[in-house]
Amino acid sequence: MTPKVFLSYSHDSDEHTDWVLQLATRLRANGVDIILDKYLGLGQDVASFIEKGLSDSDRILCVCSKNYTVKANGGTDGVGYEKRIMTADLMAGVDSNRVIPIIRNNNHGGDKVPTFLKSLLYVDFEDDRLYENRYEELLRDLLNEPVAPIPHLGDNPFENAKRYANQRFFPGSEKYVSPAPRGRVTFDYSNNNGRYSIGSGYFMFETKWSKSSDCNIQLYNDPDSILTVALAKDTLQIDEIRDARVYDGSSRVRRPKVGQIAILQNTNGFFAAVKVVVIRDDTRGSRFDELTFDYVIQTNGTPSFVPSSSSSSSF
Repeated sequence: MTPKVFLSYSHDSDEHTDWVLQLATRLRANGVDIILDKYLGLGQDVASFIEKGLSDSDRILCVCSKNYTVKANGGTDGVGYEKRIMTADLMAGVDSNRVIPIIRNNNHGGDKVPTFLKSLLYVDFEDDRLYENRYEELLRDLLNEPVAPIPHLGDNPFENAKRYANQRFFPGSEKYVSPAPRGRVTFDYSNNNGRYSIGSGYFMFETKWSKSSDCNIQLYNDPDSILTVALAKDTLQIDEIRDARVYDGSSRVRRPKVGQIAILQNTNGFFAAVKVVVIRDDTRGSRFDELTFDYVIQTNGTPSFVPSSSSSSSF
């Protein structure tokens, strides 16, 4: 079902209005039915448009510029009128996640959002270098396509443990999962058949590792979720990978060294980059087998890991 979304904002300047229109245009192109005053024709009733737009919409985006916040708090202009309608819904508890504040042109100190929106999570669009990241976050929420969906609710493990006198808990393979789209993992690769899952849903990659040495380790394409594995030998930074498709994924096994990056593609067509950080080998002086790796899953469907912000942290 196509979400219908009302876009509330303040006419601060031509530049700000153009930014809002650009956001609305792109959201419509990506399957979100945006309701915007810019789409009104001459002679149409603005007050009626606001009332109908707010009542008919599934979600509401409030572009909280400095002027918007001042007008909403003061109850002035069209923003104040929209605020009164939204406040009534919020007080009534109607769809508590219905309103999404967007921060834009509001970095001069003071309140980021109007008082009536202070308890809500917001999306910060202040930094243009982070625009693509924030846009994807917003679009996924509007389309109900989260990067990390709520996982399946499992059984109480202690129910099975009750059959044992000492009431011990024996963790299963659920221990070897990191559902976030990026992070650092450390695990004993001699356990769970060397398997560790990263990501979730369409973005899940079940990695499989086996011992080689304390300088390199074997990575396989054996798991059902993995289509190919490859090595990125031309860079040591994940955020420098411009096209993951150029790396050869024709072999079943690759052997990344410490500091080297492996590229995986899952059966849903998404790419993940995995950088080996530390390898411990119990046959080469370590007390146990242990692997530490950093990973990034490209959730926007492209093969590029180059971030939209030069200030993003690098793996």
